[in-house]
Amino acid sequence: MEDRVTQGGLIERLSLFFGVEDTRQGVLARTALGAPRAENEMVSQLVESLEAEIRADGTVGGAVVPTIWRVHELLDLGRSGQDPAVGRAMSWVLGLQGKPGAFGDGCDKRRHGQRICEHYVRGFFAPGPPEQRLAPITLPNGKVFRAEPAARFAISCLALRAALRTGHEARPAVRQHVTSLVGLADQWTGWTGYFAPDVIVAGMHALALVGPEPQPVVMRLVKLIEENQSADGTWPNADLFHVLEGLLATRHPVAKAIIQRTRPALASRQRADGTFGSPAQQERALIALQAILWSEGAH
Repeated sequence: MEDRVTQGGLIERLSLFFGVEDTRQGVLARTALGAPRAENEMVSQLVESLEAEIRADGTVGGAVVPTIWRVHELLDLGRSGQDPAVGRAMSWVLGLQGKPGAFGDGCDKRRHGQRICEHYVRGFFAPGPPEQRLAPITLPNGKVFRAEPAARFAISCLALRAALRTGHEARPAVRQHVTSLVGLADQWTGWTGYFAPDVIVAGMHALALVGPEPQPVVMRLVKLIEENQSADGTWPNADLFHVLEGLLATRHPVAKAIIQRTRPALASRQRADGTFGSPAQQERALIALQAILWSEGAH
């Protein structure tokens, strides 16, 4: 009974919050709730505004994360990989593969032994030249990566997700990225080690979009997340919403039970307006809503 009340309160507050938000998150939330408004004109205006910010070179302000995320935003709002604006942005993103500065570039004895050098890791996107410091970097879901290798890894996984969603899965460099992730995942057997939990989740999220081939790896990583969930539903040294987003992407049955166990943690963090504070206020609220609804079998 308590679980139902907690869940109901969470959803009710999120529903009220998103009921008046004329944003991408508002549109997706109302769709998830099964109560979309007559908002075709508003969605068209949103898309037009988002596309207008993509420059002739394909970027959003010349920045890597906003450009990659713009592809995801437009896809979420119904655009496809064939849309000219999406294609322009993806052309720039795909051009980051093979450039210096990608995760795994270079080699030394230690990295070679851990199989995290250029002899084993290929196809990753280079978010910036090697001499440029990118960290700390905040992903659109609010997760902050403060270590430089982790930041470059996470950005590349975000780009890989965009490439897969726009139909570039057969591109040789994209296939190399996927193969490298599967190889790296062999090392992801514990919650501590060279790869931090949030890095593992970023990799799992990308692999979840590939298709049937890496699904045994995804299944194993879902179980790893399940084994390391704390009694309060959270994870040590991991961002709750980042993990929720990754679990949601897997669509794995075990992930439903894991998400259900996060409801007390979400309830304790939810504010009176239905959100969970900053950063990424609307995005985190959307992740929570979609995860809860899916875990209960509603969507």
